[in-house]
Amino acid sequence: MSRRSSGILAVAITSVLWGTTGTAATFAPSASPLAIGSAALGIGGLLQLAVAWRSVTRGRARLAQHRGVILAAGLAVAVYPLAFYASMHLAGVAIGSVVSLASAPLFSGALEAVIDRHRPDGRWTAAVVLAVGGGAALILSHEVGSGSNVVLGVALGLVAGATYALYSWAARRLMDAGIQRAAAMGAVFGLGGLLLMPVLFVTGAPLVASPQAFAVAAYMALVPMFLGYLLFGFGLARVPASTATTVTLLEPAVATLLAVLVVGERLSAVGWAGMAAIAASLLVLSLPARAGGPGDRSAPMP
Repeated sequence: MSRRSSGILAVAITSVLWGTTGTAATFAPSASPLAIGSAALGIGGLLQLAVAWRSVTRGRARLAQHRGVILAAGLAVAVYPLAFYASMHLAGVAIGSVVSLASAPLFSGALEAVIDRHRPDGRWTAAVVLAVGGGAALILSHEVGSGSNVVLGVALGLVAGATYALYSWAARRLMDAGIQRAAAMGAVFGLGGLLLMPVLFVTGAPLVASPQAFAVAAYMALVPMFLGYLLFGFGLARVPASTATTVTLLEPAVATLLAVLVVGERLSAVGWAGMAAIAASLLVLSLPARAGGPGDRSAPMP
């Protein structure tokens, strides 16, 4: 398996794990989205730092040279889960996850084009069109409850997409600067986890009020967040951030499928077509790049 293919596979597995979080959160209905988000990525981020502690301490001199990037990424890590879970709470699991994840590749492509001067290639553009179109189909196929604040939910989803793109881009930038993957991910997610601890302290009481709620929090912190971000870091070391964030468009499809199978929501033919479009986008991304073509990261924008 090529380096690129292994990276895409790692991010795809991550996306499946992340896609379980919306359904898992329904098993802790008394917990607020702020509690869920701060527990999931806060604890998961601190575990990332603990596992990578030796790499972080060995690379502290090089990390210090990029403190601005790390600070921006850490803040993005802290904001992302709060916006993401609040978006799903307000607009519904399908719409919240689709808007958050479908917007991330667009923000990632913009960051790489403006800051790194790397023009997105035709394959990435085609994959984004398919994935965003599929996401739109999922939104159109999903019925939202009358109490949902869809406008605010969508706005928070866009914030989640922007912050997700920012910390993904920053982590890849640190790796491109020669910092070890474990050190880069540990520093970024450790800082984000620390910033989320006050939120968890204030809002987290319902997560320990019952064994079921505690099990939900433990699962989300250990499996989708801790294990998921280990795999995500592995993938980021092998593919550009714009590619990684496009692959994670598999997450809303998984989230919607679980909502149908586990929660009992219904999906129309339009929704199934949207899931097929997202799957097609992953196939497009897995195609080999043309050597020296516009998708070659060695060919920056003029």
